[in-house]
Amino acid sequence: MSDELPSPSFRLPFPQGLPWLAATERELLGAGARFPQALLIEGPEGIGKRVLAMRVARARLCESPRADGSACGACASCDYVAAGQHPDLRLVDPVAYDEDGNATPQDVIKIDAIRDLTLWSQVTSHRRGAKIAVIVPAEAMHYAAANALLKTLEEPPAGTSLLLVSHQPGRLPATIRSRCLRRVVPLPPPDLARAWLAAEGISAAESVLAQAGGAPFLARHLADPGRQAERGEWLRMLAAPEQFDPVGLAARIDLAPKDERRNRLGDALDGLIGWTADLARVAAGGSPARNPDFAPALRRLGPRVARLSLLRYHRALLRQRALLQHPLQPRLVAETLLIDYRALFH
Repeated sequence: MSDELPSPSFRLPFPQGLPWLAATERELLGAGARFPQALLIEGPEGIGKRVLAMRVARARLCESPRADGSACGACASCDYVAAGQHPDLRLVDPVAYDEDGNATPQDVIKIDAIRDLTLWSQVTSHRRGAKIAVIVPAEAMHYAAANALLKTLEEPPAGTSLLLVSHQPGRLPATIRSRCLRRVVPLPPPDLARAWLAAEGISAAESVLAQAGGAPFLARHLADPGRQAERGEWLRMLAAPEQFDPVGLAARIDLAPKDERRNRLGDALDGLIGWTADLARVAAGGSPARNPDFAPALRRLGPRVARLSLLRYHRALLRQRALLQHPLQPRLVAETLLIDYRALFH
């Protein structure tokens, strides 16, 4: 896609901002001329880091910023960002776009995308101001793509800033991390997250926030009635390990379109990770954090599982989740993990 036609995903969601990110946003925008040329925004998944990066980018590109450095929202540059058409704003994500702007998700950010970014960064600003590139999620960069980015990080063109967004910064090469100013965005206070979810029309804010581990954006996603119905069915099967068929259950992944199967595996992994973490808490005498509505079932299962075996299985889930974007067979991975889960109770 040409420099003049940024992807539709440039459009700025939540233009009013997110309350739990306001302090971090003020800190970054207060840097003024000291704003870093390479910034790594990191933190848990589902808390709005991408929104933060896009708001910071809009403010840096604004032609009439307010006294606190925030965007005016009314100048031509702000209008271009709002319309997803700013020529000095480049989004790099694992998505391929055709000539009509239709998006196709990809597994990784490929080296060609970083080479295009490098060429774009060397062109004079169209608006005679700053140029901003947002790479999200940065950990999706292929190893070769990350290496290609190093040159630009080492010698960024004047006026160009690179904003990397990541919820798994440990997957980035150390050479990338060391060349960025790092800002960690924490989970918001629960009361603030619940209030925001309620304002978004989410009725069961307490429950979905627990399921999301305190991440409000993820909770908003999980609140979908269809997803809640799938979750209930999935957890009821996990609550009766002797009664479900791992092979048949894993085969459901193949019922989804091919480009959705990896996401379905990711959903299954997230469910298993939360469930086994709650099992560990219950086995240690605590209370479930992610699935409190399934507390009776978890308490029935807790005494039946060996803690060491459960810990090893939970770690295997986390490793597999980190490898989700690598080439694999989603159905076979799910099948193996479900067989191993059932074996915990034999």
